[in-house]
Amino acid sequence: MHVLLVHGFGGSGPWHWQQWLSGRLAERDVSCELPALPDQDHPELDRWLAVLRARLDSVPAEDELVVAAHSCGAALWLHHAATIAGRARRADRVLLVSPPGPDWRHPDVRGVAPYPVDAHALRRAAGSTRLVIGSGDPYLSVQDGHWLAETLRVEMDVLPDGEHLNTDAGYGPWPAVLRWTLHGSTPLADRFETEPNTFGASSGAFRLV
Repeated sequence: MHVLLVHGFGGSGPWHWQQWLSGRLAERDVSCELPALPDQDHPELDRWLAVLRARLDSVPAEDELVVAAHSCGAALWLHHAATIAGRARRADRVLLVSPPGPDWRHPDVRGVAPYPVDAHALRRAAGSTRLVIGSGDPYLSVQDGHWLAETLRVEMDVLPDGEHLNTDAGYGPWPAVLRWTLHGSTPLADRFETEPNTFGASSGAFRLV
């Protein structure tokens, strides 16, 4: 297995769930990378796409490829899917976490958002794709999340009071995303639950830090 984590606008700080996930996978000897996308506070689509595709192309063909993207990183994956025409390395599973709303714009985000919404392209890019959002997200309403899931024809989890599913919202340790990464387990429940051990069973301890 090879896990590729794609950060969003501003990157993933030290307490972000992507950093936590990277550490947990390293403990299990799972190959994982969280590449720094260029000029993370001023994203440009072409530069971000180039890094994403270079990392995808570097993954050995025999490896299971799992991608977990957050925020503008999820928007980046949708751009990637819509423009590869089936030529790039296909992912086995993809998790899109808290993408910005379909009409969201920011003066420092150039080209990454808005993004294309193409269900057929998404299937060319990955074997399966899942969307996870939080209620109360200032960048994506639950209503827009449902529209996105229906249009992309993917399953979606809505985490109550999850907001943008970032450090400010307490994500952080998130055992459900570790379980999904290792085993494809769904749904992606709230962060306050048991953490799986190496063999996929519960560790029996709650991690609330």
